[in-house]
Amino acid sequence: MLNHFSNEVDGQLKFYQDYLPLIDKTLKTDDILTDYTDGIVNGNLIEFKVVINDINSVLFQAIKYLSARRIKGKEIPKNILLVSLTNEKIYVFDSQEYLTHIEKVYFGGASVKTSGFSSDAPLEVLEYGQSQLDESRLITLLRSKQYTKINIDENCIVGWAERFYRENKGAKKSDFIGDHTGKVKIIGEIRKPEKLKEFINPYIGVTNVQFQYLMDKLNDTLQKKNLGAFYTPEPYVQKSLELVRQAIKRVPEGNDYIILDRCAGTGNLEKLMSDEELSHCVLSTIEYYEYKVLLELLGDKVRHIIPPTEKEDTFNMGLVRGADALSEEYINNEIVQHYINDPKVTIIMYENPPYAETTSIEHQKAGTSKQSSAWKKSFLVTEMKKEVKRQATNELGNIFIWSAFKYYLRQPTDSYIIYSPVKYWKVQHLIDQKFLGGFAFNRKHFHTNIDAMIMCALWSKEEDVLELLKLEAYDIDKDGNLLPENNIIIKRIHSTYSQNYFDKRKFIDDENNGLYLGLNGKEYEGKTKSVVPLFNSNILGYMAVYSSGFDNPDLHATLIMAGRYDGHGFFLRSDNFLEKLPMFAASRYITYNRHWTQRANIMKSADGAERFNKAVSSNTIEQDLLKILLFTTLETQNHMRSLYGSDGRFYRNELSLDNSNGDTLATVNLGKLKLGSKETALFEQWKKVLTEAKKTENYNSQLTYSVYQIIDELNTSKKDENDKTVYDYPELNGHLNTLKTMVKEYYNSEIVPFLFEYEFLK
Repeated sequence: MLNHFSNEVDGQLKFYQDYLPLIDKTLKTDDILTDYTDGIVNGNLIEFKVVINDINSVLFQAIKYLSARRIKGKEIPKNILLVSLTNEKIYVFDSQEYLTHIEKVYFGGASVKTSGFSSDAPLEVLEYGQSQLDESRLITLLRSKQYTKINIDENCIVGWAERFYRENKGAKKSDFIGDHTGKVKIIGEIRKPEKLKEFINPYIGVTNVQFQYLMDKLNDTLQKKNLGAFYTPEPYVQKSLELVRQAIKRVPEGNDYIILDRCAGTGNLEKLMSDEELSHCVLSTIEYYEYKVLLELLGDKVRHIIPPTEKEDTFNMGLVRGADALSEEYINNEIVQHYINDPKVTIIMYENPPYAETTSIEHQKAGTSKQSSAWKKSFLVTEMKKEVKRQATNELGNIFIWSAFKYYLRQPTDSYIIYSPVKYWKVQHLIDQKFLGGFAFNRKHFHTNIDAMIMCALWSKEEDVLELLKLEAYDIDKDGNLLPENNIIIKRIHSTYSQNYFDKRKFIDDENNGLYLGLNGKEYEGKTKSVVPLFNSNILGYMAVYSSGFDNPDLHATLIMAGRYDGHGFFLRSDNFLEKLPMFAASRYITYNRHWTQRANIMKSADGAERFNKAVSSNTIEQDLLKILLFTTLETQNHMRSLYGSDGRFYRNELSLDNSNGDTLATVNLGKLKLGSKETALFEQWKKVLTEAKKTENYNSQLTYSVYQIIDELNTSKKDENDKTVYDYPELNGHLNTLKTMVKEYYNSEIVPFLFEYEFLK
């Protein structure tokens, strides 16, 4: 008798309802639906169809799923079960027999382009609906926990490395990829599997050269943060070589020259050089397994690698003794000093230095700030702190840049080609040297997931104070080709919001018994408290807008009803709040403008403070400030919310358009705004939101609501059986989504030009 299912999902759920309790009573459907498959049950991948008319096509779809699992570092079930629901048949295949296909890389959805595949006959065909013997065999298969061992290659090694470090806390890179070569013979997991022995075959490659372009991604988590290394994509290497060759042309006639790269990794920047150019290179890398690959690839082509050969004590806890570019020992290295002390040798430095910022959110979340900041105790950092502001010394890349000009470059014709975020020049003013040209590249292609600008610049050892830089910008398309963008102008920043705009006034009637709030605008219950919790009837809220860049825009743009527990801002007062709001508006820029040429390029500035303050005094920008007020009331990152405080006070949100309980300071001021079509549309959309909000179960008529408070407290939802969000009030949710879209458009068309004009953004 045929089963009739209107769709695949119904039959799939019925199958699992019948058989999962017989396999493992603790298993739920959510536990087995993974990686877009129809289910992984122990050592079985299951693929359902209402009816299977083409076994080859369905098997190929399953193979693609297994290919994706291999790349992610997930075990490959031995059995492939293709279930034809209507006629209750299961076609059983052994994934081992299709390993060559599983170890290929496929693009696009697994269910597309599946025709043309040819399979062998299934090992078994189980008629589980007609035969009790077959049904018993099915249950036996579903209980089995056998897996097909895969071969490690460059397509999957990163996924397996991440799994290995995740499951073996404290494991080091040597524990994963250690080989038989060199003085230190720590045999890693890929060559002698123990933890992963059920899932992978031993890797037979003698060295790790096959993974040369992935070595940065194979570091253990702590080492990644400490080294901060990034791979440089080949199209960008090709482009930056133009700057190297420009630097070579500057070498005086009769001079020798060296190209020094203190953080060469596996020689990624050098791989496209000519033999002549390579013969001038002096390279080093701090990471031991990169050092071994570097020796293998370029040891017979470059002038020097530091150290030239591996000694018994070269391996130093995963690092290379004598190759630490942050040490005094490295600066005094006799090879390096031989060239620095020779006036007939021109020094060209060419580097993509590691990037690690110990104050970053990533470090704080991982709880590894101290462990992964060993470099902060280095000789160079100690020396740099004597000359440079502390903030700049928090970034590892800056240590390389500062030390290049301090210790290595000494003649006007010496050059430095450096990959780095532009902040070192734009905001931190780390160097004032002559700029000879440069490019803007998309950081996303450097083994990161961040769309942001990184600058590759050619600097001369000649002093020059510049106010702007012009860069040619290049992205990389899906085929790996350079994609030119519009040229970029980088403008220097000289002052910060806290210097020129923060309200640092103290009032005689300020009380020190207000609330501590968290980023979500609710009372803070933690122990860390770095601000005096002021209360005054003239205090509207607390604004924290700090950091010139946009690395973490939501953390660095806070507007709440009372003191933020960790400070970083100022109390917003009723007598001058309008002129402070542009800082908050500017802090939302990257949220609504995400092109890679903007992030790590456009930054927050107070350079226009003098012009802005004059405009405020003369009342010539009143309408602009009112537009910013309108934006602020509707912006979801404004986390001001009406609340009853534990201090016994009621805090009413005065920067709200909700006048249900009488006018707010915002609605009074916005009465002076000249309404155009955009403003009128925003007010109308807000009314729709508020109307629907008042219909919700949680609505409190005593509160004055902001958009954020409505989203957080009233726009409730739940998850359905497919883990999809279902909103309790779809009309409210729809109006909120429309409002968000309108606010973004209004921000970019009406607010952003003003922010650039007065250099709140630069």
